[in-house]
Amino acid sequence: MKPEEIKPDTELCTILGYNAQTGNCRRYFNGCMKENGINATAIALNIKEEHFEYIMNNLAESKVKKMILEHEFCENVLHFCDDLNDCAKAKKFVDFIEVIDEKIIGYCLDDDIDEYIENEDFMDERIRLAMKMMLLSNRWYNAKIDMDLIPTMI
Repeated sequence: MKPEEIKPDTELCTILGYNAQTGNCRRYFNGCMKENGINATAIALNIKEEHFEYIMNNLAESKVKKMILEHEFCENVLHFCDDLNDCAKAKKFVDFIEVIDEKIIGYCLDDDIDEYIENEDFMDERIRLAMKMMLLSNRWYNAKIDMDLIPTMI
C-alpha cells in the first residue's frame, strides 16, 4: 500500500526494526493484506538501538496496539512485556506484541507454524517468516490462511 492509498478507514499496525521499511516482514504482511483485499497496512518504524528502550517504555500509553518486531528486537523486547504466551516464554523470543488494557503482551508463533509443517526439510527462514505474517494477518484482520500463497509472497 502506498502512502497516498492510506485512508481514514485503513487499519494500521506497526513494524519495528532497523530497516522495517524495506524488510521482509512488511513486504510479506502487506502482500497478505493485498492478496486478501483487506484495507490494512503495516507502517514501518525504522529505529536505532538507542531508541528501542524509549519506544518500549512508552508503548503501553501510545496509540500503537499491534506491533510486529523485526528479528533484531525479538529477544530484547522480552523484559518490556507484562505477559508472554507459552511459546514466547519457552523460546525466549517474541514475534509480535499487542497492547491490551495498557499491558504489553508478547507472542511467539513458532508453535503455531509447526502445526502446518509436514516436512521440516523444505522449510527455510523466508518460508517461516511468510507463514508468521500470514498467521498474524489472520489473527488481526481475518485474512485467509492459504499456504499455497507463500511462494508468491516470497
